[in-house]
Amino acid sequence: MFKILVIDDDPIVRTVLKKTLQNQGYDTSVAKNGEEGIRQAQLLRPALIICDWMMSEVDGLEVCRRIRTDPELATTFFILLTARGAARGEEEDRVRGLDAGADEFISKPIEMNELKARVRAGLRLHQLNQDLQSQKEVLEILNQDLQTQKQILDAELAEAADYVRSLLPSPLLGAVTTENLFIPSAQLGGDCFDHYWIDEDNLAIYLLDVSGHGVGSALLSVSVLNILRSQSLPNTNFCQPSEVLKALNHAFQMTKHGDKYFTIWYGVYHRLKRQLIYANAGHPPALLLSNTSTTSIQVKQLSSLDLPIGFLPDVQFEDAIFQIEENSILYIFSDGVYEINQSDGKFWGIDAFIDLLTKHSLKDPCVLNQLLANIITLNYQDNLDDDFSLVKVNFG
Repeated sequence: MFKILVIDDDPIVRTVLKKTLQNQGYDTSVAKNGEEGIRQAQLLRPALIICDWMMSEVDGLEVCRRIRTDPELATTFFILLTARGAARGEEEDRVRGLDAGADEFISKPIEMNELKARVRAGLRLHQLNQDLQSQKEVLEILNQDLQTQKQILDAELAEAADYVRSLLPSPLLGAVTTENLFIPSAQLGGDCFDHYWIDEDNLAIYLLDVSGHGVGSALLSVSVLNILRSQSLPNTNFCQPSEVLKALNHAFQMTKHGDKYFTIWYGVYHRLKRQLIYANAGHPPALLLSNTSTTSIQVKQLSSLDLPIGFLPDVQFEDAIFQIEENSILYIFSDGVYEINQSDGKFWGIDAFIDLLTKHSLKDPCVLNQLLANIITLNYQDNLDDDFSLVKVNFG
């Protein structure tokens, strides 16, 4: 039952309004002056207040202003009873009432059918405001819950990202040295790489890039890394890159792995023969840089036309062999290193990356962090659109 408060210093008006409203089924209370009306309103929290404008000491405008300062009465509908503002030329009085916070006016003498209709309309608006307020509170609670869930998810993603980083290899030292850069475009990326000695003579080097970003891509890349690192592909010679790619293609068909595929460059370096054998499944070409003089560098692109892993079964991958000259450097990377949208709207591309890499390599030695800083300055935004993975192998 809606609560209504009548504030009027005329006892006859109070009595008539109370009886009329009670007959309409409303819980009706009365107050004989402004101060008492304000106290009653704060106590009862009525849905609607009918208040006379012209009262001694505290008039209806002041009552309305003070009611509107109470957040608990924000949705209470306020009707001013007045003989002012109804006639021509008295519009300014009505404006003053609206500015004080009144929602509606009823002119004296009161026409009861009009009063009943305006009360019904006011209570509908009050109920609508109450419903909106309730929905707002529910949405605020849901928003708080979402924020909490987001914080939990962010923490879990950060933990997962730390785990992925922990799996990546430390730089190699010795006759062959390596440097690595890994900058995921999101908390979890789809790139992974590794380099480790299969035996005392053969060094495996690879970098893979799973399609997409996020948890699914990261899980697949970690699965591949763990399989290669543990050498758990059956009947596979891990010193023979084409065999490794064939076994991976058999194990990771995209139809069985959420329609995700990956590209991979996989090579094996034989330190005594100074020979590099590699196979490439749809991955950007590795770059082999050799100093031909103090002012010139020879660049060989180690690429192939073979399909990515998971596209089709029964793909035959091809091996290629290179003799490694002294002081040669190998770079393997994902396409996020060179697929850069520049601030001028132009696409950077692999040829521009090779030029930049060559210029840096003439400065002995090429520092990967400096190379990264140059590339980031070209990007049109602070964050890279794709994962940035770059491995440098110095054969000494």
